[in-house]
Amino acid sequence: MAVQPTTEYFDLLNMAVAREIQVSIQYMLQHAKMEKLIRKTIPENILFDKTTYDAVGKFLKEFAIVEMKHAADIMERIYYLGGSATTKANKVMVGNSLSEFAKNDVKAEEEALVLYRKIINTAKEVDDWETREMFEKIYGEEEQHLFKFQEYVNYKDEPEEAGNVALSEWRRIFTDDYFALLNKAVAAEISAIIQYTNQHEKAALLALRGKDTALEVILETNKAKVVSDLLKPIFLTEMEHLEKITERIYLLEGETVTEPEPLPQVGDNADDFLKLDHEAENYALVLYRKIIEEAMKRGDSKTRRMFEDIVSQEEDHYWTFDDFLR
Repeated sequence: MAVQPTTEYFDLLNMAVAREIQVSIQYMLQHAKMEKLIRKTIPENILFDKTTYDAVGKFLKEFAIVEMKHAADIMERIYYLGGSATTKANKVMVGNSLSEFAKNDVKAEEEALVLYRKIINTAKEVDDWETREMFEKIYGEEEQHLFKFQEYVNYKDEPEEAGNVALSEWRRIFTDDYFALLNKAVAAEISAIIQYTNQHEKAALLALRGKDTALEVILETNKAKVVSDLLKPIFLTEMEHLEKITERIYLLEGETVTEPEPLPQVGDNADDFLKLDHEAENYALVLYRKIIEEAMKRGDSKTRRMFEDIVSQEEDHYWTFDDFLR
Protein backbone atom coordinates (compact mmCIF):
# COMPACT_ATOMS: atom_id res chain seq x y z
CA MET A 1 0.00 0.00 0.00
CA ALA A 2 1.38 3.38 -1.00
CA VAL A 3 0.10 5.09 2.15
CA GLN A 4 1.78 4.04 5.40
CA PRO A 5 -0.64 5.18 8.12
CA THR A 6 0.58 5.38 11.70
CA THR A 7 -1.27 4.72 14.93
CA GLU A 8 -1.46 8.49 15.44
CA TYR A 9 -3.00 8.90 11.98
CA PHE A 10 -5.70 6.32 12.71
CA ASP A 11 -6.35 8.01 16.06
CA LEU A 12 -6.91 11.28 14.21
CA LEU A 13 -9.34 9.67 11.77
CA ASN A 14 -11.20 7.98 14.61
CA MET A 15 -11.59 11.33 16.34
CA ALA A 16 -13.53 12.33 13.25
CA VAL A 17 -15.66 9.16 13.42
CA ALA A 18 -16.47 9.81 17.09
CA ARG A 19 -17.50 13.38 16.26
CA GLU A 20 -19.65 12.35 13.30
CA ILE A 21 -21.52 9.73 15.33
CA GLN A 22 -22.01 12.33 18.07
CA VAL A 23 -23.57 14.98 15.88
CA SER A 24 -25.69 12.51 13.93
CA ILE A 25 -27.33 11.37 17.17
CA GLN A 26 -27.38 14.94 18.51
CA TYR A 27 -29.18 16.37 15.49
CA MET A 28 -31.65 13.46 15.35
CA LEU A 29 -32.57 13.91 19.02
CA GLN A 30 -32.95 17.66 18.51
CA HIS A 31 -35.17 16.96 15.51
CA ALA A 32 -37.34 14.68 17.66
CA LYS A 33 -37.46 17.24 20.49
CA MET A 34 -38.62 19.92 18.07
CA GLU A 35 -42.12 18.42 18.15
CA LYS A 36 -42.25 19.31 21.84
CA LEU A 37 -41.08 22.87 21.17
CA ILE A 38 -43.77 23.40 18.54
CA ARG A 39 -46.26 23.39 21.41
CA LYS A 40 -44.80 26.72 22.52
CA THR A 41 -45.89 28.40 19.31
CA ILE A 42 -47.18 31.89 20.04
CA PRO A 43 -50.89 32.39 19.24
CA GLU A 44 -50.43 34.36 16.01
CA ASN A 45 -48.27 31.57 14.55
CA ILE A 46 -51.22 29.18 14.78
CA LEU A 47 -52.43 30.76 11.53
CA PHE A 48 -49.38 29.50 9.64
CA ASP A 49 -48.99 26.04 8.14
CA LYS A 50 -45.37 25.93 9.29
CA THR A 51 -43.45 27.59 12.12
CA THR A 52 -39.73 28.17 12.64
CA TYR A 53 -39.65 24.96 14.66
CA ASP A 54 -41.02 22.93 11.75
CA ALA A 55 -38.42 24.39 9.38
CA VAL A 56 -35.49 23.77 11.75
CA GLY A 57 -36.71 20.27 12.60
CA LYS A 58 -36.68 19.39 8.91
CA PHE A 59 -33.06 20.35 8.25
CA LEU A 60 -31.87 18.84 11.55
CA LYS A 61 -33.04 15.43 10.36
CA GLU A 62 -31.38 16.00 6.97
CA PHE A 63 -28.13 17.00 8.69
CA ALA A 64 -28.29 13.93 10.97
CA ILE A 65 -28.39 11.64 7.93
CA VAL A 66 -25.55 13.53 6.23
CA GLU A 67 -23.41 13.24 9.36
CA MET A 68 -23.97 9.49 9.59
CA LYS A 69 -22.95 9.23 5.94
CA HIS A 70 -19.76 11.11 6.83
CA ALA A 71 -19.13 8.64 9.67
CA ALA A 72 -19.62 5.73 7.28
CA ASP A 73 -17.25 7.18 4.66
CA ILE A 74 -14.52 7.77 7.24
CA MET A 75 -14.99 4.27 8.70
CA GLU A 76 -14.67 2.79 5.23
CA ARG A 77 -11.43 4.66 4.63
CA ILE A 78 -10.00 3.54 7.98
CA TYR A 79 -10.72 -0.11 7.19
CA TYR A 80 -9.27 0.27 3.69
CA LEU A 81 -6.04 1.61 5.19
CA GLY A 82 -5.82 -1.38 7.54
CA GLY A 83 -7.13 0.24 10.72
CA SER A 84 -10.15 -0.37 12.93
CA ALA A 85 -12.96 2.17 13.17
CA THR A 86 -14.20 3.20 16.59
CA THR A 87 -17.75 2.69 17.86
CA LYS A 88 -17.45 5.39 20.53
CA ALA A 89 -19.06 8.80 20.11
CA ASN A 90 -18.19 12.15 21.63
CA LYS A 91 -20.61 13.45 24.28
CA VAL A 92 -23.99 14.34 22.80
CA MET A 93 -25.33 17.78 23.79
CA VAL A 94 -29.01 18.30 22.94
CA GLY A 95 -30.35 21.39 24.75
CA ASN A 96 -33.83 22.57 25.70
CA SER A 97 -34.60 25.32 23.20
CA LEU A 98 -33.93 26.25 19.61
CA SER A 99 -31.20 28.73 20.58
CA GLU A 100 -29.55 26.11 22.82
CA PHE A 101 -29.66 23.62 19.98
CA ALA A 102 -27.96 26.18 17.73
CA LYS A 103 -25.25 27.05 20.27
CA ASN A 104 -24.44 23.38 20.92
CA ASP A 105 -24.38 22.64 17.19
CA VAL A 106 -22.24 25.67 16.32
CA LYS A 107 -19.71 24.51 18.91
CA ALA A 108 -19.70 20.99 17.47
CA GLU A 109 -19.26 22.21 13.90
CA GLU A 110 -16.48 24.66 14.84
CA GLU A 111 -14.61 21.85 16.60
CA ALA A 112 -15.08 19.67 13.53
CA LEU A 113 -13.65 22.27 11.15
CA VAL A 114 -10.53 22.65 13.32
CA LEU A 115 -10.07 18.87 13.45
CA TYR A 116 -10.70 18.39 9.74
CA ARG A 117 -8.19 21.06 8.75
CA LYS A 118 -5.63 19.14 10.80
CA ILE A 119 -6.59 15.88 9.09
CA ILE A 120 -6.40 17.48 5.63
CA ASN A 121 -2.89 18.81 6.36
CA THR A 122 -1.76 15.50 7.87
CA ALA A 123 -3.14 13.53 4.94
CA LYS A 124 -1.11 15.75 2.62
CA GLU A 125 2.04 15.09 4.63
CA VAL A 126 1.65 11.30 4.36
CA ASP A 127 0.60 11.44 0.69
CA ASP A 128 -2.88 10.09 1.45
CA TRP A 129 -4.59 11.99 -1.35
CA GLU A 130 -7.82 9.99 -1.21
CA THR A 131 -8.39 10.82 2.46
CA ARG A 132 -7.47 14.43 1.88
CA GLU A 133 -9.98 14.76 -0.96
CA MET A 134 -12.70 13.07 1.10
CA PHE A 135 -12.19 15.43 4.06
CA GLU A 136 -12.09 18.48 1.84
CA LYS A 137 -15.58 17.52 0.64
CA ILE A 138 -16.78 16.81 4.19
CA TYR A 139 -15.25 20.11 5.35
CA GLY A 140 -17.34 22.04 2.83
CA GLU A 141 -20.54 20.35 4.00
CA GLU A 142 -19.72 20.95 7.68
CA GLU A 143 -19.08 24.60 6.94
CA GLN A 144 -22.56 24.86 5.41
CA HIS A 145 -24.01 23.28 8.57
CA LEU A 146 -22.13 25.80 10.72
CA PHE A 147 -23.47 28.76 8.77
CA LYS A 148 -27.00 27.40 9.06
CA PHE A 149 -26.79 26.94 12.83
CA GLN A 150 -25.29 30.40 13.27
CA GLU A 151 -28.56 31.88 11.95
CA TYR A 152 -30.37 30.66 15.09
CA VAL A 153 -27.87 31.35 17.88
CA ASN A 154 -29.62 34.59 18.82
CA TYR A 155 -33.13 33.32 18.18
CA LYS A 156 -35.64 34.53 20.79
CA ASP A 157 -37.13 31.34 22.15
CA GLU A 158 -40.77 31.15 23.12
CA PRO A 159 -41.12 31.84 26.88
CA GLU A 160 -41.87 29.02 29.27
CA GLU A 161 -45.37 28.97 30.67
CA ALA A 162 -45.55 30.90 33.93
CA GLY A 163 -46.45 29.11 37.14
CA ASN A 164 -46.87 25.43 37.88
CA VAL A 165 -49.48 23.62 35.83
CA ALA A 166 -51.17 20.72 37.61
CA LEU A 167 -50.43 17.36 36.01
CA SER A 168 -53.51 16.02 34.25
CA GLU A 169 -54.74 12.69 35.55
CA TRP A 170 -54.11 10.82 32.30
CA ARG A 171 -50.46 11.93 32.31
CA ARG A 172 -49.79 10.40 35.72
CA ILE A 173 -49.15 7.06 34.02
CA PHE A 174 -45.90 8.46 32.60
CA THR A 175 -43.67 7.91 35.62
CA ASP A 176 -39.88 7.95 35.92
CA ASP A 177 -39.63 4.16 35.80
CA TYR A 178 -41.70 4.13 32.59
CA PHE A 179 -39.40 6.68 30.94
CA ALA A 180 -36.42 4.60 32.11
CA LEU A 181 -37.89 1.58 30.29
CA LEU A 182 -38.52 3.58 27.11
CA ASN A 183 -34.96 4.91 27.29
CA LYS A 184 -33.62 1.36 27.23
CA ALA A 185 -35.13 1.22 23.75
CA VAL A 186 -33.42 4.50 22.82
CA ALA A 187 -30.06 3.14 24.01
CA ALA A 188 -30.60 -0.10 22.08
CA GLU A 189 -31.42 1.77 18.86
CA ILE A 190 -28.32 3.97 19.19
CA SER A 191 -26.23 0.83 19.71
CA ALA A 192 -27.73 -0.86 16.63
CA ILE A 193 -27.19 2.21 14.43
CA ILE A 194 -23.50 2.41 15.35
CA GLN A 195 -22.95 -1.35 15.14
CA TYR A 196 -24.64 -1.82 11.76
CA THR A 197 -23.04 1.26 10.20
CA ASN A 198 -19.57 0.14 11.26
CA GLN A 199 -20.15 -3.42 10.08
CA HIS A 200 -21.55 -2.21 6.76
CA GLU A 201 -18.31 -0.38 5.99
CA LYS A 202 -16.08 -3.20 7.24
CA ALA A 203 -18.06 -5.74 5.22
CA ALA A 204 -17.77 -3.52 2.14
CA LEU A 205 -13.97 -3.72 2.43
CA LEU A 206 -14.02 -7.50 2.98
CA ALA A 207 -16.18 -7.81 -0.12
CA LEU A 208 -13.45 -6.18 -2.18
CA ARG A 209 -10.64 -8.30 -0.81
CA GLY A 210 -11.83 -11.87 -0.73
CA LYS A 211 -13.29 -14.07 -3.46
CA ASP A 212 -12.28 -17.60 -2.49
CA THR A 213 -14.30 -19.74 -4.91
CA ALA A 214 -14.90 -19.87 -8.64
CA LEU A 215 -18.57 -19.07 -8.06
CA GLU A 216 -17.66 -15.88 -6.16
CA VAL A 217 -15.35 -14.82 -8.97
CA ILE A 218 -17.98 -15.48 -11.66
CA LEU A 219 -20.74 -13.68 -9.73
CA GLU A 220 -18.37 -10.90 -8.65
CA THR A 221 -19.69 -11.11 -5.10
CA ASN A 222 -19.14 -12.94 -1.82
CA LYS A 223 -20.81 -13.37 1.56
CA ALA A 224 -19.32 -10.14 2.90
CA LYS A 225 -20.86 -8.13 0.08
CA VAL A 226 -24.25 -9.74 0.61
CA VAL A 227 -24.08 -8.88 4.33
CA SER A 228 -22.91 -5.35 3.58
CA ASP A 229 -25.82 -4.79 1.19
CA LEU A 230 -28.44 -6.02 3.67
CA LEU A 231 -27.05 -3.95 6.59
CA LYS A 232 -27.54 -0.53 4.98
CA PRO A 233 -31.36 -0.56 4.77
CA ILE A 234 -31.51 -2.13 8.23
CA PHE A 235 -29.52 0.61 9.96
CA LEU A 236 -31.59 3.25 8.13
CA THR A 237 -34.70 1.61 9.60
CA GLU A 238 -33.09 1.75 13.04
CA MET A 239 -32.59 5.51 12.53
CA GLU A 240 -36.34 5.80 11.91
CA HIS A 241 -37.00 3.82 15.12
CA LEU A 242 -34.75 6.16 17.09
CA GLU A 243 -36.63 9.14 15.71
CA LYS A 244 -40.06 7.74 16.61
CA ILE A 245 -39.16 6.59 20.13
CA THR A 246 -37.35 9.79 21.13
CA GLU A 247 -40.12 11.94 19.65
CA ARG A 248 -42.65 10.05 21.76
CA ILE A 249 -40.59 10.51 24.93
CA TYR A 250 -40.18 14.23 24.34
CA LEU A 251 -43.88 14.69 23.62
CA LEU A 252 -44.65 13.04 26.95
CA GLU A 253 -42.37 15.61 28.64
CA GLY A 254 -39.57 13.14 29.27
CA GLU A 255 -35.86 13.31 28.46
CA THR A 256 -33.82 10.80 26.48
CA VAL A 257 -30.50 9.08 27.06
CA THR A 258 -27.73 9.60 24.54
CA GLU A 259 -25.43 6.61 25.20
CA PRO A 260 -25.66 3.16 23.54
CA GLU A 261 -26.56 0.14 25.65
CA PRO A 262 -25.51 -2.58 25.14
CA LEU A 263 -22.20 -1.37 23.74
CA PRO A 264 -21.89 -1.86 19.95
CA GLN A 265 -19.84 -4.87 18.85
CA VAL A 266 -18.43 -5.18 15.36
CA GLY A 267 -16.64 -8.50 14.93
CA ASP A 268 -13.95 -9.57 12.46
CA ASN A 269 -15.84 -11.13 9.55
CA ALA A 270 -19.24 -11.58 7.96
CA ASP A 271 -20.12 -14.56 10.16
CA ASP A 272 -19.30 -12.50 13.28
CA PHE A 273 -21.49 -9.65 12.00
CA LEU A 274 -24.46 -11.93 11.50
CA LYS A 275 -24.12 -13.59 14.90
CA LEU A 276 -23.73 -10.28 16.76
CA ASP A 277 -26.62 -8.67 14.88
CA HIS A 278 -28.83 -11.68 15.50
CA GLU A 279 -28.12 -11.27 19.23
CA ALA A 280 -28.79 -7.51 19.05
CA GLU A 281 -32.19 -8.06 17.44
CA ASN A 282 -33.04 -10.73 20.01
CA TYR A 283 -32.22 -8.25 22.80
CA ALA A 284 -34.42 -5.60 21.19
CA LEU A 285 -37.37 -7.95 20.67
CA VAL A 286 -37.37 -9.13 24.29
CA LEU A 287 -37.09 -5.55 25.54
CA TYR A 288 -39.73 -4.13 23.21
CA ARG A 289 -42.26 -6.81 24.17
CA LYS A 290 -41.75 -5.81 27.80
CA ILE A 291 -42.46 -2.22 26.81
CA ILE A 292 -45.62 -3.26 24.96
CA GLU A 293 -46.77 -5.22 28.02
CA GLU A 294 -46.09 -2.26 30.32
CA ALA A 295 -47.80 0.18 27.95
CA MET A 296 -50.89 -2.04 27.95
CA LYS A 297 -50.97 -2.08 31.76
CA ARG A 298 -50.85 1.71 31.86
CA GLY A 299 -53.35 2.26 29.07
CA ASP A 300 -50.73 3.98 26.88
CA SER A 301 -52.20 2.73 23.61
CA LYS A 302 -50.22 5.04 21.34
CA THR A 303 -46.84 3.88 22.65
CA ARG A 304 -48.06 0.28 22.53
CA ARG A 305 -49.06 0.55 18.87
CA MET A 306 -45.79 2.28 17.97
CA PHE A 307 -43.74 -0.52 19.52
CA GLU A 308 -45.91 -3.19 17.94
CA ASP A 309 -45.02 -1.70 14.54
CA ILE A 310 -41.34 -1.51 15.51
CA VAL A 311 -41.35 -5.12 16.76
CA SER A 312 -42.74 -6.26 13.41
CA GLN A 313 -39.77 -4.66 11.64
CA GLU A 314 -37.26 -5.92 14.20
CA GLU A 315 -38.62 -9.44 13.74
CA ASP A 316 -37.95 -9.13 10.01
CA HIS A 317 -34.37 -8.12 10.82
CA TYR A 318 -34.03 -11.03 13.24
CA TRP A 319 -35.19 -13.60 10.68
CA THR A 320 -32.98 -12.06 7.99
CA PHE A 321 -29.92 -12.64 10.15
CA ASP A 322 -31.26 -16.00 11.30
CA ASP A 323 -31.48 -17.26 7.72
CA PHE A 324 -27.71 -16.86 7.33
CA LEU A 325 -26.93 -18.68 10.58
CA ARG A 326 -28.74 -21.90 9.74
